[in-house]
Amino acid sequence: MTLRGEVRLRGIEAIRALLEPRHVELADRVTACAGALGSRAEARDDGEARREARTLLTLMAGERLYEPIRSGDIRALCLMREVVAAADPLADAVFALQALGGTPIVMAGTDAQRARWLEAICSGQAMAAFAMTEPDAGSDVAAIRTSARRDGNGWVIDGEKHLISNAGIADIYLVFAVTTAGIGHRGLSAFLVPADTPGVVFAGPQMLSAPHPLGRMRFEACHVPSDALLGERDGGFKLGMMVLDTLRPTVGAAACGMAARALVATLAHATARRQFGAALASFQLIREKIGRLATELEAARLLVYRAAWCRDSQRGRITLEAAMAKSFATEAAQRIVDEAVQIAGGIGVLVGHPVERLYRAVRALRIYEGTTEMQRLIIADQLLKPVDD
Repeated sequence: MTLRGEVRLRGIEAIRALLEPRHVELADRVTACAGALGSRAEARDDGEARREARTLLTLMAGERLYEPIRSGDIRALCLMREVVAAADPLADAVFALQALGGTPIVMAGTDAQRARWLEAICSGQAMAAFAMTEPDAGSDVAAIRTSARRDGNGWVIDGEKHLISNAGIADIYLVFAVTTAGIGHRGLSAFLVPADTPGVVFAGPQMLSAPHPLGRMRFEACHVPSDALLGERDGGFKLGMMVLDTLRPTVGAAACGMAARALVATLAHATARRQFGAALASFQLIREKIGRLATELEAARLLVYRAAWCRDSQRGRITLEAAMAKSFATEAAQRIVDEAVQIAGGIGVLVGHPVERLYRAVRALRIYEGTTEMQRLIIADQLLKPVDD
């Protein structure tokens, strides 16, 4: 039996006013191919996750899912991530990294960089990685120590990165490094570094509770040519923040996808499961939870697609809107998935149960691409800025 609530949760009625006809058609097409992703078994360990990530890269390329990266259509990227994350969190991570690798090239790449790397990323021929975080530089980007110094007609990069998705399996790394010392984040630059460049070293995996190809990278006297510089020298911080502003709504969209799947599972379970002679859904406590969680999900989706609409229609910075969307949607998704586990009871914490998998996967969304706490500080900073006369 399909419940009316399940149909509504899978639809796009709540956000239709923020979409264009092409987005509705795209949502239908992506939903139709999501079954192939959702039917795949979860990777059991790091090695299997790395192999599966490459497989998923190719599968999604075959469905032309990366095309919105090239056009910079953020509403399309949000729709993609919402559907893909609901089907397979690892597939969503792969998709997210292609966007993180491709979007900076769209924004600041030369014609040659676009021809070599953007085309490869959007066709699934190259797997991307975004190498910004370091052991001592997470939210504090100014603490980055990886350096790039001039050497003849190129640059020599030295340093260490960690918590890097696709570390060890990526074909291209977007590396942020200090090019002018002593001026903090104003001295950072971004470089496109092919994985086969001498001095690029995979320093080992870092394990997540939800299998994901994460790890440490070292750059040891890594020489890259002058045309590896992406954008302007010392313009890396500005570029990186523009990329994160642009893509943060898509993180919120992924959170909505996971939350929607959890809520669909909850509706089905609450209807079928009987306790004390009645369906769980007949108890007021359960009904209150369902009402609250569904409302949070709708609110999250509206914030996400409002931010994406602002970016697509105005083409400017969406710092405030993106921070609101990312922080609210990821926190709401955590609450929704947690309640889904609670309503499922004992089976909800069994390895392999859909809500158990979502419980492990959703937690990271509140941290990467800017923690919830940092997003709330950004929101406050934006609201407290003096208005120009």
